[in-house]
Amino acid sequence: MSCGEPHETDCSEVLDHLYEVLDHELPDAECVKYEDHFQECDPCLEKYGLEQAVKKLVKRCCGQDDVPADLRAKVLGRIELIRSGQAVPDDDISLPDAVESAARER
Repeated sequence: MSCGEPHETDCSEVLDHLYEVLDHELPDAECVKYEDHFQECDPCLEKYGLEQAVKKLVKRCCGQDDVPADLRAKVLGRIELIRSGQAVPDDDISLPDAVESAARER
């Protein structure tokens, strides 16, 4: 995704860190760099706005539900694998398993 214009920070870098920006997990200097990019690049700003809206919707609809411990452990494990650059097996966690596990916990 790109607007076709050159930017100080490349669109792919901005989108790679989109969720960290949304979750306020970056140092202030990096956040400013990405926020500056959003002011220059409509496609990246649109993607940011969409993901921000989805995050708010999920929080509103599901924010009160407790996450089953086994599901939380699987998700955190998968995040660590992805961050470390290791291959993540497709069958590591599936949505139907997660939904079934959450239903059993209720």
